[in-house]
Amino acid sequence: MERFEVERIDGVLIARLNHGVTNAMDRITIQELAEIVQQARDDPGVGGLVLASANEKFFTIGFDIPQLYELNREEFVSFYRLFNQTCLELFTLPKPTVAALTGHAIAGGSILALCCDYRFIAQGRKLMGLNEIKLGAPVPYLSDCILRSLIGPRLARDVMESGEFYPPEETLRMGMVDEVLPLKSVVERAVEKARNLSSVPAAYASIKRNRVEGVEEEALRRGEEKERQFVECWYSEDARARLREAMEKF
Repeated sequence: MERFEVERIDGVLIARLNHGVTNAMDRITIQELAEIVQQARDDPGVGGLVLASANEKFFTIGFDIPQLYELNREEFVSFYRLFNQTCLELFTLPKPTVAALTGHAIAGGSILALCCDYRFIAQGRKLMGLNEIKLGAPVPYLSDCILRSLIGPRLARDVMESGEFYPPEETLRMGMVDEVLPLKSVVERAVEKARNLSSVPAAYASIKRNRVEGVEEEALRRGEEKERQFVECWYSEDARARLREAMEKF
């Protein structure tokens, strides 16, 4: 079963995660996302990309912990490397990208949202946050860099070191999202934003390149070192215990 429902509206590619209620991300999910991002990059008929969910409860809960917990180190490194590379491709896509958050964006879900140019979230109890520290792991370095660039070092510190989840109004105040909207208008508004920005493609691509290139260079420069640190944490005794506990609630 495919993990995304894909359609095109007014030149905007809409990819809706459809993998159960939580949209937990495994290797198949990330491989499909990588293909969608590549399609958006290569197809001249695609002006922009919107990431959304097929349900109203979760955008995505993040990594599929029960599945990833069982991987040996080599298998996990392969998954984690693919995830980071796909996130970087999404972040640097020279076309407008918008995350339409109709449900919770947790951990890896927040990361995917942060890799987009804009984030629109539904009103109500729709939580967003990076709780990796509560699982005994750091926030992946690319998203760490993106968050610090987006909301500033002090707020980014608080988000990553607390591991808390935040309601829409708080994420708007911090600058993690751009708009809080009625549920039914989130995807429509995301498509409209992507379509409007794609009307001047060359100028937009140049402006975006200026914005993202510093983060990209930093993430690539220290990527291998930070990957090793994450993997060491993931297989530490502390993280193993915390991951097992999280799996009971998954």
